[in-house]
Amino acid sequence: MALQGSPTLPQQEEPPSVPSSSHRRHRSSRYQFSLDSINFNFPIPFLRHGSHAESERFAGSQRELDSDCRHVIVGDTDGSDPHLEFPGNAVRTAKYSLLTFLPRNLFEQFHRVSYIYFLAIAVLNQLPQLAVFGRGASILPLAFVLVVTAAKDAYEDWRRHRSDRIENNRPVSVQDPCTAQFCSKRWKDVRVGDVLKVSEDETIPCDMVILSTSDPSGVAYVQTINLDGESNLKIRYAKQETMSRLASDKCVIRCEEPNRNIYGFLANMEVDGKRVSLGPSNIILRGCELKNTAWVMGVAVYTANETKVMLNSSDAPSKRSRLETQMNRETLLLSAILMALCSVVSICSGIWLGNHVDGLELAQFFRKRDYSGRVDKNFNYYGIGLQVFFTFLMSAIVFQIMIPISLYISMEMVRLGQSYFMTWDSNLFDESSNSRFQCRALNINEDLGQIKYVFSDKTGTLTENKMEFRCTSIWGIDYSGGNASSEDNNELHYTVVCNDQIWKPKAPVKTDPDLVKLLRNESDTEHGRQAHEFFLALACCNTMIPQVVETSDPNERLIDYQGESPDEQALVYAAASYGFVLVERTPGHIIVDVLGEKQRFDVLGLHEFDSDRKRMSVIIRCPDNTVKLFVKGADTSMFSVAQKSMNLQVIDATKINLQAYSSLGLRTLVIGVRKLSRNEFKAWHSAYENASTALIGRGRLLRAVAIDFERNFDILGASAIEDKLQQGVPEAIESMRKAGIRVWVLTGDKQETAISIGYSCKLLTSEMTQIVINSNSRETCKKSLHDAVAMSCNLAEMSTESRLSSSVSSRVPMALIVDGSSLVYMLETELQEELYKVATICDVVLCCRVAPLQKAGIVALIKDRTDDLTLAIGDGANDVSMIQMADVGIGLSGQEGRQAVLASDFAMGQFRFLVPLLLVHGHWNYQRMAYMILYNFYRNAVFVFILFWYVLYAAYSLTTAVTEWSSVFYSIIYTALPTIVVGIFDKDLSRKTLLKYPQLYRSGQMNQRYNLKLFNITMIDTVWQSVVIFFIPCVAYAHSTIDDSSLGDLWTFVVVVLVNIHLAMDVFQWNWITHASIWGCIAATLICEIIIDSMWFLPGNWAIFNVMGTGLFWLCILGVLAAGMLPRFVMKALIQHFMPNDIQIARELEKFRNVNGVSTSISRFSQP
Repeated sequence: MALQGSPTLPQQEEPPSVPSSSHRRHRSSRYQFSLDSINFNFPIPFLRHGSHAESERFAGSQRELDSDCRHVIVGDTDGSDPHLEFPGNAVRTAKYSLLTFLPRNLFEQFHRVSYIYFLAIAVLNQLPQLAVFGRGASILPLAFVLVVTAAKDAYEDWRRHRSDRIENNRPVSVQDPCTAQFCSKRWKDVRVGDVLKVSEDETIPCDMVILSTSDPSGVAYVQTINLDGESNLKIRYAKQETMSRLASDKCVIRCEEPNRNIYGFLANMEVDGKRVSLGPSNIILRGCELKNTAWVMGVAVYTANETKVMLNSSDAPSKRSRLETQMNRETLLLSAILMALCSVVSICSGIWLGNHVDGLELAQFFRKRDYSGRVDKNFNYYGIGLQVFFTFLMSAIVFQIMIPISLYISMEMVRLGQSYFMTWDSNLFDESSNSRFQCRALNINEDLGQIKYVFSDKTGTLTENKMEFRCTSIWGIDYSGGNASSEDNNELHYTVVCNDQIWKPKAPVKTDPDLVKLLRNESDTEHGRQAHEFFLALACCNTMIPQVVETSDPNERLIDYQGESPDEQALVYAAASYGFVLVERTPGHIIVDVLGEKQRFDVLGLHEFDSDRKRMSVIIRCPDNTVKLFVKGADTSMFSVAQKSMNLQVIDATKINLQAYSSLGLRTLVIGVRKLSRNEFKAWHSAYENASTALIGRGRLLRAVAIDFERNFDILGASAIEDKLQQGVPEAIESMRKAGIRVWVLTGDKQETAISIGYSCKLLTSEMTQIVINSNSRETCKKSLHDAVAMSCNLAEMSTESRLSSSVSSRVPMALIVDGSSLVYMLETELQEELYKVATICDVVLCCRVAPLQKAGIVALIKDRTDDLTLAIGDGANDVSMIQMADVGIGLSGQEGRQAVLASDFAMGQFRFLVPLLLVHGHWNYQRMAYMILYNFYRNAVFVFILFWYVLYAAYSLTTAVTEWSSVFYSIIYTALPTIVVGIFDKDLSRKTLLKYPQLYRSGQMNQRYNLKLFNITMIDTVWQSVVIFFIPCVAYAHSTIDDSSLGDLWTFVVVVLVNIHLAMDVFQWNWITHASIWGCIAATLICEIIIDSMWFLPGNWAIFNVMGTGLFWLCILGVLAAGMLPRFVMKALIQHFMPNDIQIARELEKFRNVNGVSTSISRFSQP
């Protein structure tokens, strides 16, 4: 709550107006009257408690000022920061500098264990005793990967440096403490204590407390779209104590230390010995834009990285994909194979050395003595023991590419390409917000194809979060205004006249004719007075800002209500449509056109909504000098504190109407009023004064004041608002259910509303057996959960017995419905295991009245107990913890700001986009990445096994027939590009097929494309192909004069041809890029071998020309291809013919064009 001084009104005779982009605010003196006419002996303040966002998102986080708080002297930077402890205002988001780039970037890159492995291999190869390849060639693969990654990081950091430079050099007007004149400074030169002047449409350079504004009442309008994405205007206020003072006058501000809570601020100001409290409404944060206010002056309290926006800035959460995690298992297996090969070679080498120890002096590959000098000495020989050890290390160097270093670069490039196509997919483009799909985390694209659980918010995610007033209950009578037709509704476009112009609400609401008649003609009756009070409460009890919007007609204007809450916006538009039009708001008063008569209401206090009270209230003084407290809130928080002496029939009728509204899926609020006497108001004012000036526990005391006075009010009625479902939500949920994805809805709405929405979106069906748990104690919660476990197990057993006894599936679907109060006991006790058991048995879980941390707890309940992947989707700040907890987090660009988007891995505009995202792009990404990983393991293992066979025939000497440059180029040039192209462009099924048969998505959930079985089969195939590649040329050229270098070139070329033909056999969809990459790499290999063998200073000079000139060369290639691919071709044909999976069946349907023709039975696809 922020204390404002007595409202002051200008003396000029002008009609009331509201802020607009074309003209300034005006006021009317005919509404001016003495504030002391109510005979109060103290000035009447405007009081504001908290903020909606603060209460909703950070309830209970208000900090207390202590002795370590910050002291800021207004206009005195040296006095505010005598020891230069506070940072300047220069921000730095860049990660590196010229001096730190190389060491820090290398340090970050070597967090990957595989990089350390390849570095160790390169270092070993530099030792003379272990040198197998040339020193440069051994370093090249690792250097290439490091350079590419470093170049990418350097470019990204250069962009951050450029952005920082532009931001830090923006100009701002700063007051010179000596001359009291304003001069231009750069943002980075601003210090704590500086007095700044910001003009309209300019951005705030730091967190600053408002001292004065161009508006006489101290109002400033800001837009926080750069901070939280919300485009609605927010009101900020200057204290009346500082409005009348010069900025050069010294005031002292005591404020809390910098923190991340952008919705809270705790401080006070010493002005002439008087302590004035400051709150969130008195500070403007860095990044906000000033709107509809000519200028604002303020003092800098937080700068640079201490500003709240910078403290909250962070990268998208870092997550690893499931495939990358599973890949570690196969990497360990490959390491074991590598160790086995090295052990075999080293042991056999030791045996060979022992058997030929007497002939080593003249051995072809190994000489024990050196006779080149005068004195005989040992030549590269250290005894059998060390030679065996050296052979083991040399084997590791020769066989190092068994673990593919290029795989990581390939994966990054493939993910980048996949992200490009997802971003520019027109099916993921939201026309309503003109926003495209965003990939904020590039390392989990493939996880989208393996999702098993989807956790969804309701409001703004399943629904539009665009509220529409539907009906109301006043004095126990139901008025279903939404049923009135436009033809019979004359009040559909209610208008008011201001400044000789016609003003009308921008969003008119259909009104109920009976209620309109009651307000117009029966206002003197008891029922009419209640209706009058009801709509007056809707017009006054809110924080909406009326803005005038120009139209094409110069005599007509639209009133656009701006604010943080869509619910409040709908209620204010409803009040306007019934003749209670809010036309002006200032810090001290509002003006409402009441059925054609403009009336001024002084706003004496405002207690905004918070999650503890679940209410908001406003204290106003009416034109007849009566003081009233209008209250609105949830039914559970209103009836318990209402006046006990009220007419019980009215209360019961209101509750019945509320039940009916909730069953229709409408959001309900109860409205009440209390007339405050002089003594009651004095007591409230005194309690607030004590609470607002308290140094310890201010937030708690202010909430206590609100709770003490929000009681004993009369119930006026209830409102019902419809939050319509987004387009395509029911169809999306049905498609995901068919795909084997379980959708859980976690909402803060009451149970009846959530259940109704569940039926509307087809989450719940009439065939489902509902298990409802509503408990208010630990004991009852435990009993209810035990009963739910027993019931779910019995129903599951019945379904199993029914399936066994009948060929027709008659499984009983179940839905678990649990409220937040029950979850309090379940998530914090040993009941978690039982909750998990019953929740996983049920098909649907619907959680009502849940808090943000409970949402994250529910996600963790599944994530920590199963290997199934989870996805959370939401649009508000209360969904952030859930989004970050899930394996995949998706933020919607909705009506509640961009907090969810900023914390997410992916962002999009509509819930229905989940279907093409998961079923299409997720499926494609998973099958591509899974195949690419296995293929990379395969192609490198084939090459290693060829080297291994040769070592066995070369006295285990680790000499190789393949040139060292061919070994280096094999993973970088010869075979890298085709797998990247296939990983980006290949599609096993068309988009239309994947959307028509959602069951195809289950292949990813069941890990059909990447598992240990496929890895083992691939390795067996690898061994066979390596044997064919090595021995067929050996046998063919056994009695020829072709040397080893020529055979090495033949082996290199034929292995490249074979692995590319292997890839070509598995390609599903061909295009010119795929053709160019596969056949181009084969041609590039031959060209590179010709170039390498043409260099006279390299070993094996002219070897390729010697072997290519023989016809046997080309015959060997054909023989290797036929023998190497035959087992794979036969196995693939047999499996697809006799044991086809769902994907293969669907491909056959596409092949014979049955997808668009004959309808195929879903039963043909496998069931989970």
